[in-house]
Parts: sequence; structure tokens; C-alpha cells
Amino acid sequence: MIRISDNGIGMTDEVRQRIFESLFTTKAVGKGTELGLTIAHQIIVEKHGGAIKVNSTLNQKTEFMIILPLKQQHS
Repeated sequence: MIRISDNGIGMTDEVRQRIFESLFTTKAVGKGTELGLTIAHQIIVEKHGGAIKVNSTLNQKTEFMIILPLKQQHS
């Protein structure tokens, strides 16, 4: 497990529920590609069989947890 956290402004529940959607952003128009967390989710979950979770408290912090299996599971 890898944990990454900050002490920023956090996210609302609405934003937190949408952060892995393609083209979703809270940034101004023209700032960023809106694909970063979508691509991270695809790599971690679909490619490696792991999980990515987020805990966020508005006006306090956000923490991402990346969980990768020790051994790749074969189907």
C-alpha cells in the first residue's frame, strides 16, 4: 500500500465521487487534460488488479491509498 496525503482544502462528497471520471475537472477551462486520475485508475485497477481509494475531509486534507497485489492474479 502506498499512501499519499496533503493538508490542502479537501474535496466535497460530490467531487470525490467523480474524480475518476474521464474529463471531470475542478480546474478552469484550458488548465490540464482532465485525464490524470482516470489514467491512474486504469493502470492501478485494470492493468495491475489493485485498488485506488480516496479519503477527503473538506477544508482539511485528502489522502489517496494505492493498493497493489504482491503477485499478479491470473484469470
